[in-house]
Amino acid sequence: MANKAAQRARAITLIIAIIGLALTLGLLAHTGAGQVLSIILRIGPAGFTLYASLTGVILIGLGLAWWLLVPGEGPGITPGAFIWARAVREAATDVLPFAQFGGIVAGARALLTRGLPQPLVYASLIADQTAELAAQFVYTLYGTVILILLLGTGASLTGQYAPILAGLLISMLILAAFTLAQRPMLEFGAKLGGAILPGAENALLGVREALEGIYRRRMHVTACFLIHIGTWVGSGAGAWVALSLIGVKVSVGDVIVIESLIFTLRTAAFLVPGAIGLQEAAYLLLGPLFGIPPEAALALSLLKRARDLAVGIPVMLIWQIDEGRALLR
Repeated sequence: MANKAAQRARAITLIIAIIGLALTLGLLAHTGAGQVLSIILRIGPAGFTLYASLTGVILIGLGLAWWLLVPGEGPGITPGAFIWARAVREAATDVLPFAQFGGIVAGARALLTRGLPQPLVYASLIADQTAELAAQFVYTLYGTVILILLLGTGASLTGQYAPILAGLLISMLILAAFTLAQRPMLEFGAKLGGAILPGAENALLGVREALEGIYRRRMHVTACFLIHIGTWVGSGAGAWVALSLIGVKVSVGDVIVIESLIFTLRTAAFLVPGAIGLQEAAYLLLGPLFGIPPEAALALSLLKRARDLAVGIPVMLIWQIDEGRALLR
């Protein structure tokens, strides 16, 4: 029975991923293919390869942060497995039109196919997401403070500050809800699931037990959090490299502030797949405040989308092949 349920889950995941990938490629072909190609040609193949390769460094850091949370050794508990699962998680978030939730499901599936126990996979995912949200909040808070110092208190709350503060507030609420509701929701889910599906209660209680074991390893959780802060800063530095390739001279500190605020605005609309339209508007709003011309800010946004597709589509194709093989087995 469990075997059939696992096969159905793999089949549904594979079908959804194929549909999502097709929709993404269709959307790119009809709306932004020319612009994306033009920006790649603008910086040249070598420049684009350099910029895209920086994503690999960030993914290694994110994968290691996740791996640090998992106690013990065994099949699938290797840094490489978690780096790959994180790559799948990011690729699904960037490429598939299912926002953050699709990426979380895809990342979990990538670990499950490598033989990790389900409770450990889901518990480590919850803990890693919590650490990442906490690091993002610190990152965006830093950017908000710098912006207020830059603009002064005279800036209109309905102008420059309103969307930034809204994003920061939503980030704080999401972090608080995600952190405080973990154990109660697992308990509630176990009771509800136990009344509907045999075995569901034990499965969810197993996740809760694994999660508590992870949180008891405080040094590892702290290390995970610090690595996430480093990857946030690193992603901002990557945007500075992109602007340098475009030919825009701006300090790396200013770009890191811009990137932290971009993620604040993206958080305010976390249900929008890939922050389509929102990301471009955010760059056009914030870029000029730091001396970046609107056309350069838009070019940076397009370059980031080109990188997401260049990295995300191959990862998703390889992941689908893995899922297909698992389904056939």
